[in-house]
Amino acid sequence: MIPTLTAGETLDECVRSLAEQIPRNFELIIVDNSGRGLVRGSDAGRLADHVIENETNVGFGAAINQGFRMSRAPFLATLNDDAVAHPGWLAALLAAAAADAAVGMCASQVRLAGAGKLDSAGMLIGADGTSKQRGQGAPAAEFSAREDVLFPSGSAALFRRKMLDEIGGFDEEFFLYCEDTDLGLRGRRAGWRCVYVPDAVVEHHYSRSAGRASPLKAYYVERNRLFVIAKNFPPGMLPRAPLVTVARYFWHVISILGGRGAAAEFQREGNSPLRLVWFVIRAHLALLGAAPRLWKQRHAIRRGAALSNAEFRDLLRAHSIGIREVATR
Repeated sequence: MIPTLTAGETLDECVRSLAEQIPRNFELIIVDNSGRGLVRGSDAGRLADHVIENETNVGFGAAINQGFRMSRAPFLATLNDDAVAHPGWLAALLAAAAADAAVGMCASQVRLAGAGKLDSAGMLIGADGTSKQRGQGAPAAEFSAREDVLFPSGSAALFRRKMLDEIGGFDEEFFLYCEDTDLGLRGRRAGWRCVYVPDAVVEHHYSRSAGRASPLKAYYVERNRLFVIAKNFPPGMLPRAPLVTVARYFWHVISILGGRGAAAEFQREGNSPLRLVWFVIRAHLALLGAAPRLWKQRHAIRRGAALSNAEFRDLLRAHSIGIREVATR
């Protein structure tokens, strides 16, 4: 399943890598969010089994859900249009999922294209709901063992249909960013495992569509972080989250002064730090507006939970990342 907004040569390269998968025993669905039919007539469009064309950009999660409803396959693989899969990528993911019926999700070894280093080996969670890539920037050889992780990056992942049917698929209100965090946490709360599969290798041109530190990304990451907390965090972690958030903002300021991290990159791209303040305000206003819906979703998640609040808290702590590290990456 590949959602795309810009299509072009990047998507063609991605799809060609899927055409070289061994074995070729899957259905390829591309969801064109461009609103301009960019996939139609392209190399990618000709290689795809199905192309879904949307009149507007419906977002990542909604696009994946569209493809999921079209397919009847027992597993759903997601791949960003700026990623290139190694020939054994999908086979490795399927083998890992088939080995244990309790595995609802599989994470790939996602490498930064051309850098020889990792983009992600699964994901980590901060105490304020911030999610970050596990192992980002480290040599791939340091993450060569198959092991349980919290949840996968949606840039290259495998999901079991039975799990998605049970927990309800991606939350389309997230639109962009953190929808994989929300889905992964819901899956883990429902008792499903997530396995990191180091043999499932993907080369990723990170954030090519929206930019590494764009205003669009800055707003949605902050807003959706709040949505993740409101929906998924156990009660015992909620009082601490605002305090940790303030600490993260402090470290962002230090990072800007030192020229490090995403906040500093945001400024280098010509954006005023005051815009970040405005995005924070907007994000909290959006949280207030969405509160009734999020409250209902929170109760639905709790009713379907296989893990107690204490068990889920311990799981999050076991796969946590420090706030200073979040701000300075």
